Amino acid sequence: MITAGEFRNGRTFEHEGNVFQIVEFQHVKPGKGAAFVRTKLKNIISGGVVEKTFRPTEKFEEAHIDRKDMAYSYGDDDFYHFMDNETFDMLDIAKSEIEEQMKFVKENDVCKVMSYKGNVFGVEPPTFVELEVVDTEPGFAGNTSTNATKPATLETGATIQVPLFVDMNEVIRVDTRTGEYMERVK
Repeated sequence: MITAGEFRNGRTFEHEGNVFQIVEFQHVKPGKGAAFVRTKLKNIISGGVVEKTFRPTEKFEEAHIDRKDMAYSYGDDDFYHFMDNETFDMLDIAKSEIEEQMKFVKENDVCKVMSYKGNVFGVEPPTFVELEVVDTEPGFAGNTSTNATKPATLETGATIQVPLFVDMNEVIRVDTRTGEYMERVK
């Protein structure tokens, strides 16, 4: 059990039948009245973010999230298939549950599969991935001083904005947290 007074960023706990992760918290001691804890919480199963306030003495059950490294093997019409690198067991996850999280993942990439009490709820891709540009307008050499961008389709099917000098068949590094172009890979 943890109390609201022990909240720290990143901690997970159960509240009202949901599992939340603390994104932000602030202990508030007003001049009048009792102290309270103002929080911004992310529902780790649905992904929604809510703001709530608690009394510092309120108690919550701590939630333990399991994160396991698994290699993405392949995807079919309904499922993404992952393999445990230690036991070689296969895990199938419905496309509808994690499709958005998989847009920068290609076969054989190692991802963190997250579960709570045995129920898989999400996949955390590698922070940075190197992907080939399969479709974009022709590049313009020397266009490095402006911040102008153009759309580019990557080998996984995701579309992101890239600088004008990036050309087809080039490999680029992408930040999977934001979906932003980082740099060209030599």
